[in-house]
Amino acid sequence: MSEKHVTFDYCDQMVADFEKVIDRPIREKSSVYYTGVDLGTACVVVAVLDENKRPVAGAYRYADVVRDGMVVDYIGAVQIVRELKEEIEEKLDTELIYAAGAIPPGTDLLDSGAVKNVIQGAGFELTNMLDESTAANEVLKMKNGAVVDIGGGTTGISILRDGKVVYIADEPTGGTHFSLVISGAYGKSFDEAELYKRDEKNHRELIPVLQPVIEKVSSIISQHIKDYDVQELSLVGGTCCLTGIEDIIEKKTGVYTHKPKNPMFVTPLGIALSCKQEEM
Repeated sequence: MSEKHVTFDYCDQMVADFEKVIDRPIREKSSVYYTGVDLGTACVVVAVLDENKRPVAGAYRYADVVRDGMVVDYIGAVQIVRELKEEIEEKLDTELIYAAGAIPPGTDLLDSGAVKNVIQGAGFELTNMLDESTAANEVLKMKNGAVVDIGGGTTGISILRDGKVVYIADEPTGGTHFSLVISGAYGKSFDEAELYKRDEKNHRELIPVLQPVIEKVSSIISQHIKDYDVQELSLVGGTCCLTGIEDIIEKKTGVYTHKPKNPMFVTPLGIALSCKQEEM
């Protein structure tokens, strides 16, 4: 591997630590807690870091309150975030005050208000809002290349040069479309297709079925990076948990493509890392 490609050592350690504290929170007192709220199309994740920006607790719930990156069930979204907040507060025996949020790249005019209202409606003081793929790079630590966040409803792209975001884009294709294809191919309901897709032992069988959708995602990426000298793609987002997705994307785009061990929790941890101690 070329030296210029990012390694995921910090990212993989951070995610591994987070996975542990979801089940076993760290209850040592911290002067402040930083919370990231990720309102995903398929899953809502709340990640909590301590004063040293290390994971101490987390919770997530599969939900249908967001579609194609947009909040469609405001009351439901507030309720889920509030319940996850209270669940973690009970585990940590503390009150969580500050939170950051994120939205798909380029949708700030459309949806940042809804996401902001959900987080505040759940009882947090909102201290930062950023786009999802830029948030993910808080954990990836990528200097040059593109972060591709393939979520449930959309594919978000942030192109980086010298650690700075120079271009962002978001297109409606993601895991929901994967599930629709599986539903049609296997005669399953959408919910059954979602569960089938999440089971790693089905991935090898699903790759040929999903190849046309993955190629569509690849063409979206190619379209957005064509005017930039992108030598590397880092994949994040729950949809990227599909085994082998990176190989198809690399083949179709012609750009070196890789992903962390668990791409699902990278963005919420990045959102938490971007959290501050005062309201916006």
